[in-house]
Amino acid sequence: MLTYIFEKDSKTPLYEQLYRMIRDDITSGKIEAGSKLPSKRSFSEHLGVSKVTVEAAYSLLIAEGYIYSVEKKGYYAEQVGIVPFAQPRSEEAAPPVKYEANLKSNGVSLKYFPFSVWAKLMREVTLNYSRELMEPVPYNGALCLREAICEYLAENRGMRVLPSQVIIGAGTEYLYGLIIQLLGFDKKVAIENPSYSRISAVYRSHGVDCLYVDMENDGISIDGLYRSGADVVHISPAHHFPTGTVTTQKRRLEILEWASEKDSRYIIEDEYDSEFRFVGKPISPMQVSDANGKVIYINTFSKTIAPSIRISYMILPPALAREYEKRLGFYSCTVAAFEQYTLATFISEGYFERHIRRMKRRYKVLRDDIISQIENSPIADRVEILEPDSGLHFILKIATDKSDSEISEICGKEKIKIAFLSEYYVGKKDAGEHLALINYSGISSEEFKKALICLEKATAL
Repeated sequence: MLTYIFEKDSKTPLYEQLYRMIRDDITSGKIEAGSKLPSKRSFSEHLGVSKVTVEAAYSLLIAEGYIYSVEKKGYYAEQVGIVPFAQPRSEEAAPPVKYEANLKSNGVSLKYFPFSVWAKLMREVTLNYSRELMEPVPYNGALCLREAICEYLAENRGMRVLPSQVIIGAGTEYLYGLIIQLLGFDKKVAIENPSYSRISAVYRSHGVDCLYVDMENDGISIDGLYRSGADVVHISPAHHFPTGTVTTQKRRLEILEWASEKDSRYIIEDEYDSEFRFVGKPISPMQVSDANGKVIYINTFSKTIAPSIRISYMILPPALAREYEKRLGFYSCTVAAFEQYTLATFISEGYFERHIRRMKRRYKVLRDDIISQIENSPIADRVEILEPDSGLHFILKIATDKSDSEISEICGKEKIKIAFLSEYYVGKKDAGEHLALINYSGISSEEFKKALICLEKATAL
């Protein structure tokens, strides 16, 4: 078993020391990709540290992509280097790509997450819920977490839902699969065009037909939705990725009307980063205006807390919730009880809401600084900022003769990673040209300065 020596007198917490040592062993190749790591319990006993210490270290490693978990099997080392072909073991593995600024990644900053609070709550949960943690979790998730989610949604999103309508799952992709099983594999799903490619990939993996409907300034095209012949539409009305469009109330009502015209039609409302709006009051979710039980609401804690918190949830209309229990209630909940009870406490005791408020302030300061850098840069006269007031990314329209691929290649050589809107369209070769995505949730102000200098060189006329 892996053995590490801790610096007991160090100011660096034990979980961070353990995280660094495992990370270094993975990046150096000492722990090979695919190798199984010890269980949290056996590892803590072997190292003489608390299980909470191992849990926190593993959470950091998952968040940064060094390890991954497999439900009911354990933790495994991730492949962090880019190896295009097999090499003899005697040769040195290719080092992981280290970007000086990654504007493509929509990851969140872990710097300000209250790990000390999370660790404290983990200890409390171990003490206060020792019996509950040993019992099977209901198919739809721990009641305490479902209740906490309902209370939070009522206070912050104006949603009045019951715990019986909530389904907890390990990630939104997993929930997409459950929805397809619930609604039927014969359903045709309309996807926004452009869109996050993983959405359609999940549906297609279940054998479902995906139909791409163009986005307009006020949301998905309602005419295109009717023409598509779709049964289900998957949308992100609060803040569409990647265009940043916020669907207007008029368009939302039109989509609800579309859904109400046939019993077989449903709307999947995906609010992946709705908490981060910086100007004006957020528009209420479509679920609030749904009088006919047509909206399936989905959200995740991966964007608001950390990617390692693989906990997402969906709110089913009452009739579908009853149907789910009848037909799919045999499924075991895919999120560990320990994580659910910890998150429930984090929400119910007000830590989650305070964390969101802190992160909104910090992201707003960062966003304002980045926009100021752009407006005061040498390229200010040939760029335009689009949709900057909600979500954790915006669009930068660039006046240049170079193609998107040329700009990406030039930036890549300077270790700046950038993506363009054109990469997210299906069937529209020249759509979104020269519209760069600026994801700022996982970078610093200094990193963006380097990216801006690179963009200036890459887009020079």
